[in-house]
Amino acid sequence: MANDRSSHRWKFFRIGGFDQVAIETAEDLLHLDELDPKLWTVLSCPTTGLEFDGRTLALMDTDGDGQIRVPEVLAAVRWACERVKDPKALFSDGALPLDAIAEGDADGARLKAAASKVLAYLGKPDAALLEVGDFADMTKLFTPGNLNGDGVVPAALAGDEALAKAIGDIVATQGGTPDRSGEPGVTKDSLEAFFKQAEEVLAWRGKAAAPGAGILPLGEATAAAASAYEAVQAKVDDYFTRCRLAAFDPRAGSALNPAAETYGALAAHTLAAGHADVAALPLATVAAGQPLPLAMGVNPAWAGAVAALREQAIGPLLGTRDTLSEEDWGTLSARFTAYRAWMGERPATAVHDLDTARLGQLLADGTRERLAALIEQDLAADTSAATIDALERLVRYQRDLVKLLRNFVTLSDFYGGREKAVFQAGTLYLDQRSCDLVMRVADMGKHATLAPFSGCYLVYCNCVRAGSDPISIVAALTGGEVDDLLIAGRNGLFYDREGRDWRATVVKVVEQPVSIRQAFWSPYRRIGTFVEAQIRKFAASRDKDVEAKATTGLTEKAAAVEGGQAAPAQPFDIAKFAGIFAAIGLAVGAIGTALAAAISGLFSLAWWQLPIALAGILLAISAPSMVLAYMTLRRRSLGPLLDANGWAVNARARINLPFGGSLTHVAELPAGSSRSMSDPFADKKRPWKTLLFLLAVAIAVLVAWRRGMLPF
Repeated sequence: MANDRSSHRWKFFRIGGFDQVAIETAEDLLHLDELDPKLWTVLSCPTTGLEFDGRTLALMDTDGDGQIRVPEVLAAVRWACERVKDPKALFSDGALPLDAIAEGDADGARLKAAASKVLAYLGKPDAALLEVGDFADMTKLFTPGNLNGDGVVPAALAGDEALAKAIGDIVATQGGTPDRSGEPGVTKDSLEAFFKQAEEVLAWRGKAAAPGAGILPLGEATAAAASAYEAVQAKVDDYFTRCRLAAFDPRAGSALNPAAETYGALAAHTLAAGHADVAALPLATVAAGQPLPLAMGVNPAWAGAVAALREQAIGPLLGTRDTLSEEDWGTLSARFTAYRAWMGERPATAVHDLDTARLGQLLADGTRERLAALIEQDLAADTSAATIDALERLVRYQRDLVKLLRNFVTLSDFYGGREKAVFQAGTLYLDQRSCDLVMRVADMGKHATLAPFSGCYLVYCNCVRAGSDPISIVAALTGGEVDDLLIAGRNGLFYDREGRDWRATVVKVVEQPVSIRQAFWSPYRRIGTFVEAQIRKFAASRDKDVEAKATTGLTEKAAAVEGGQAAPAQPFDIAKFAGIFAAIGLAVGAIGTALAAAISGLFSLAWWQLPIALAGILLAISAPSMVLAYMTLRRRSLGPLLDANGWAVNARARINLPFGGSLTHVAELPAGSSRSMSDPFADKKRPWKTLLFLLAVAIAVLVAWRRGMLPF
């Protein structure tokens, strides 16, 4: 919160219709938190869509909400001033001298030491300056074999082969965390998780190996035997249950075996051993007390699985046999009960991929302690990730912070004219003019609901360029004529701030007055447009009538000829034509009378009154349009354009006529150019204009003579 009374003497300048504070000295930065936020031009701005380094904005956006607000700006200024010896260094947009870093506290000393190591890593240990580009590729600063303070230890940092192999085992089973160099490595969490899982796996395996446990009746072959058992368990249980039902009621025997119709339905298919309908049949023929055949008489779909059960489980555990009784099946199931319970306790971890001997070695040889010590050593490194990030932050703030202040606390970049503001996306060339007030637009529909309150004539364009994603822009036209721009679909050329050219197509226009002069002629242009539209409409309707009558006449004559009769001649209607000529005469007479009355009224005035009367007539027609234009131009403002893009503008940033004229440039011939007025394809001159002018002069002279206004 700003202090009510600041000890600093601020300097203000007035531009854009409001007072703006000057950010010029180190003292201005040191006392910025004392400046009343009501005097700030902007209260927040988005982190995207600006012609400003996005990484710098991301570092300033501490809460990650996509907006830079006043407290975050103050925090950035405060931190940057603390980290340099003299805040004047922040006004230089070049590289950061190492001597400018304040090293009076522990954090500053670490920054200074890290800066020297960064330059050494980059191969320029004798350099005295750090640039933003030095942090473009972090893998150069964080090589796998160097401690970097991120707490991730890759294999290259192990120092010996045994420890590197252990890191590889941990990464393979726990997944690797990318080191700042990009290599996967071990963290404190993954180290603890690995050894905890290793202990659980060894304990689980030791339970099976205990004497008398009975968990592995076939030793290492138990797993394969249990798998063969589980593959047919449900089907064998089904078979013996059916046999018990047949013993319970003899009538159930025929119902529990497939009916003849079932086989008839199967006969219509091309069958294979694994056919689903075949697999759904019982395992063997059901009968009371019937043992399960293990060779002949087994459902073909299950013959392979039964053979595997016989070979891997029944034979080794019960002895060789061709059938399996229900009692033997119960005995076999009991032999796998302990194994299946033990498998249910199997820890869910990829550490099982390592054999028991390897796990025992890792737990016994001190690998855990050595890796933990190496991780702690990495976290304590001078060139820690946090220190390098802080160093990058300082270099970026030194280059960008003051520039942001001149587009946030003030709008001096926009009004100063020396360089474009951060919200100006480039220059749009359209209809022999260039527009400098161009902004990127993320949502054209949303933007167009608020932006018209700016009072600016706005042109929305879609821009495309080969190899780039399309973008949308809005340009404010603040000078020149705009009548021809009302047509959507016109094409122009947009140059972004990097100098790349884009094809721009007009998709939406928001009409507003551009100048008082344009507003003066606007009623006459509208009248001319209306008259032209009516003439076109009348001509089109008459053309349609003539075409319809001609078509009807030809059709009637053709029908008469086909019928063998001559088409009747239409009698000349003299009354109709007389009426037409009379109407034309009345119209011409009325127009002539009106003109004569108007001219008579004008010439009834004294000669010096004529210009005043004509000016009054013109003013009466144009005044309303000019007044509306004046009121709109008077409130023309930048604020709504920025607010529509997510800014919070805290001032009425006006765009008056002189400043607006500097934002739109109309085509002009270069100084010292010559121009030939000879156009071989110019329109031919017609004498009728001259004749009409002479006729008007003659009528005026005649009226003046008859009224005695002439001396002869």
